[in-house]
Amino acid sequence: MPTTSAQGKEQSVSVKEVYMSRQIREIGFKNILLFFLFMAAASIVFAFAGESSGEEKADVVLNVVDGDTLKIDHQGRIENLRLIGIDTPESRVNKKAQKDAARKKEDLQKMILLGREATRYVKSMVKPGDSIRVEFDRQIRDKYGRLLGYVYLTDGKMLNEEIVKAGYASLLTYPPNVKYEQKFLRAYREARENNRGLWSKY
Repeated sequence: MPTTSAQGKEQSVSVKEVYMSRQIREIGFKNILLFFLFMAAASIVFAFAGESSGEEKADVVLNVVDGDTLKIDHQGRIENLRLIGIDTPESRVNKKAQKDAARKKEDLQKMILLGREATRYVKSMVKPGDSIRVEFDRQIRDKYGRLLGYVYLTDGKMLNEEIVKAGYASLLTYPPNVKYEQKFLRAYREARENNRGLWSKY
């Protein structure tokens, strides 16, 4: 049967409707796909931003334990932080103090007094409530579970280096945490040559 003009128009309209419907569905699918891709990308960006802000967040000093150890609030957790690359005399009698005194052939009580002097110096540099920034090296914790780090004060100075430079610490390097080994060595030599701090008492 021949197609009438009306039927031809109806078929044409029907084809257009089907085509437009497909176009709408395709556009809708693309928009939905783009939306989910956008959300996924945004989630990744925010996640990295969160990590970055977490790393930059200042830690807070809670207490100076001794000349080379601090107790800090590290991103909401109370942690003992051992300063990398330096070693001060013990400020109390313990096995390490006895071992160090025997190894160096020094009087134990004299070493304890020197340790307390080093602790007083560190307490003059940082106080409870002070904000600090901690930089980590390759190894983040020691075998005792303490954090290992380089501490930066609000004036930008590194506490580890300042203690050595003032003559209140010897060098103690444990690989792989050797990033500032040469810097500490220069500070140590400067302190010894100028008889600073504890070196004026040896």
